[in-house]
Amino acid sequence: RPHRHRPNYRAAIAGADERIWITCPYLVPDEATLLAIRSAAHRGVDVRLLVPIRGDSRLVAAAVRSYYDDWLACGARVFEYRPAMLHAKTMVVDSKTVYIGTFNFDPRSENLNTEVGAIIHDEALARAVEASIETDMAPGNSWDAARDDPDQHVSLAKRGKVRFYQLLP
Repeated sequence: RPHRHRPNYRAAIAGADERIWITCPYLVPDEATLLAIRSAAHRGVDVRLLVPIRGDSRLVAAAVRSYYDDWLACGARVFEYRPAMLHAKTMVVDSKTVYIGTFNFDPRSENLNTEVGAIIHDEALARAVEASIETDMAPGNSWDAARDDPDQHVSLAKRGKVRFYQLLP
């Protein structure tokens, strides 16, 4: 059964004109959401994705990282949050609309978990969430996957494990 959040957040992504900033610890989108993100970036929308450098699952971290090349190739920017586990699930569209909830952009939230969230059309709230995300994306808090070398932040052993997990189906 499709999750009720999916059409709502996908429509918000598809309707963006200027900006889409997403914060999510488990950003493993389905094909249609990935296409919507790609399409937005190709239209010139400022797409920024903030994910944790450390998570509670190595498999999920590898799955998230497996999308980096695709996102970067289409013009999206990817940031990995460094200070602690990032557990926020937010999306800001065009500095006017914000999603806040428990829904992760991943198959588990899509098909198994019971999730709740709200899409709120309020510029003041959207700008406040946007400011928080911008602080989290700042160089002292995150590294930029397009500009920084991710391997400089991770040990050789961990890089090897991640590469191994990326090979799994």
